[in-house]
Amino acid sequence: MRKSERYEHLFETGATMSAEVLFKPFEFKGLRIPNRVVMAPMTRSFSPGGVATDEVAQYYKRRAAAQVGLIVTEGTGVDRPASLNDKNVPRFHGEKELAAWKHVVDEVHSVGGLIAPQLWHVGNVRTRDPEWNPPGPYDSPSGLSRPGKEFGAPMSEEEVADAIRAFAEAAANAKALGFDAIELHGAHGYLIDQFFWEGTNLREDAYGSKDLPGRSRFAADILKAVRKAVGPDYPVIIRISQWKQQDYEVKLAQDPKALEAWLGALVDAGADILHCSQRRFWEPEFEGSDLNFAGWAKKLTGVPTITVGSVGLSGEFIAAFAGEGSKPASLEELERRLDRGDFDLVGVGRALLQDPEWVVKIREGRTSELKNFEREALAKLY
Repeated sequence: MRKSERYEHLFETGATMSAEVLFKPFEFKGLRIPNRVVMAPMTRSFSPGGVATDEVAQYYKRRAAAQVGLIVTEGTGVDRPASLNDKNVPRFHGEKELAAWKHVVDEVHSVGGLIAPQLWHVGNVRTRDPEWNPPGPYDSPSGLSRPGKEFGAPMSEEEVADAIRAFAEAAANAKALGFDAIELHGAHGYLIDQFFWEGTNLREDAYGSKDLPGRSRFAADILKAVRKAVGPDYPVIIRISQWKQQDYEVKLAQDPKALEAWLGALVDAGADILHCSQRRFWEPEFEGSDLNFAGWAKKLTGVPTITVGSVGLSGEFIAAFAGEGSKPASLEELERRLDRGDFDLVGVGRALLQDPEWVVKIREGRTSELKNFEREALAKLY
């Protein structure tokens, strides 16, 4: 039986989800997480005008109260005019916006939860709303939204410097507001990732290069500025991916040696934890080993990693946005890898999006109460 068929068999039979290893505490830089479950960041677009509402605060509070170890918020925009391509995604700058996030933090902390904001710049991923545009030009390394497709203009050196400033300022504000950590969104074809990708970064200055570590300077400079802003003991996470929303088959690093050079540059610049995004966590990253992306990242860098990608569900999330439903899936393979030490934390997305009680149900063995995921869940804050 091929490995993919074995996983499908587990999905179909609804094998027992004991997940004992998920409930071991994890501690790093004073961040004391009671279990290994991280709520993965998921864009919700329920913050009119970019200001998180009390409904958003209660959405996160419900999950904190139901034993999610660490919540990473939806992506929230840093202080650049076009950091967001949706007017209802929350911003992380401005008096009203930061006051709203303070309320979110206080609500999560009131039930003993831990929370980190995901700091985000979408680059030149254009808005899908025909009646709204960002209040300023799109940022990108080379004016390319994907290889060969021009959109917008390349950032000047001054604009690059201002983007670095915006991330560092957001990180400092997060710490001041009482967030327990921060995460930088460096994945999925958004701005930081557009600098990583040779198909969208054709720059010939210090932020462009023929090699991946060279194209990582933008991310490294952000990390250095963030580290200076928050100090040495504040946890800094960066989310990374090989795949892009513009091309699911892209691999920035083709082999372990290239991966080590890329990730080593990020760790050297100040990244504490690598959040390694895959569409399906069980898929091996390179031939000759069953290690997934997070497994290789930990092996090569020695820093803690978060795995993510269709955890607890039978179908992957890209298909979900196209309308495909998913059923609850066994955690047996996840447990095996976690117990083996491949990674340290587990990002759970859609399963938590529709069911605040997912962690409690897993812990108590109430697997018959787990819910199928349907696309309609994206339209509501459960």
